[in-house]
Amino acid sequence: MPLAQNPLSVEVELPREDVALITVDGYLDVDTATEFQAHLANQLHHGRRHFLLDLSSVPFMDSSGMNIILRVYQETRKTEGSVHVISPTPAVRRILDLTGVSITVPISESVDEALTRVDEGPEHPEEPGGQSI
Repeated sequence: MPLAQNPLSVEVELPREDVALITVDGYLDVDTATEFQAHLANQLHHGRRHFLLDLSSVPFMDSSGMNIILRVYQETRKTEGSVHVISPTPAVRRILDLTGVSITVPISESVDEALTRVDEGPEHPEEPGGQSI
C-alpha cells in the first residue's frame, strides 16, 4: 500500500469548550490541504469559535494551506471567534508575512500567548444577558 509522499498529521485538543488547538505536523500543501480543512470544518461544526493553529512542525505550506487558514478566519469572524497561528517555522512565517496573512491572523509564540489573546478578544459592543426594560 503506497503512502503519501508527505503525509500530514493533525491532532486536535480542546483547552476550552469553544477553543480548538490544532497541531499540524508535515507539509501543508495541495496534497494534504483537504485533510486539514476537514479537521477545521469538523471543529466549526461542533461549535468551536477560536482556533489555535500550531504550525511549529510544518516545514512547508503553499497557497492551499494559506487559503484554508483565511477561510476559517472568515468563518470565525461571523461568530466573534478568532484564529491564531502558533510558532510557525521560518519558511511558513515567511509565506505568512509576504502574503500579508500575518497582518490579519495573529501569530503567537506559544499556546499560552494565543489563549491570552483569545481572552483579550475583540471588543464586545454588548454583553449578553444585559438588563432589559
